[in-house]
Amino acid sequence: MKNIFVGNLDFASTESSIRTLFEQYGAIDRVNVVTDRDTGRSRGFAFVEMSDEAAADRAIAALNGYQLDGRSLNVNEARPKTEGGGGGFRREGGGGPRKQNRW
Repeated sequence: MKNIFVGNLDFASTESSIRTLFEQYGAIDRVNVVTDRDTGRSRGFAFVEMSDEAAADRAIAALNGYQLDGRSLNVNEARPKTEGGGGGFRREGGGGPRKQNRW
């Protein structure tokens, strides 16, 4: 099983259009277009899972730099997810500036 990262997607790209593009190279197990959790809008990247590693390698080689909807795709093997999550801003406590006590 190979997990493929597909970046620089047009925000209107769908799972169906990505599946159609990758099926030229072999069977697709799963397509996941990543969406913003607040708006539900595409974040401009997706993951494609293919069981046949040779077919996945051919797809990566052929589709990296491919023009889709006027955008040059960034296609490569996905890196494993790192521990600790993303780099988003996390506010702890009540927020705002802290007052300094002067005793």
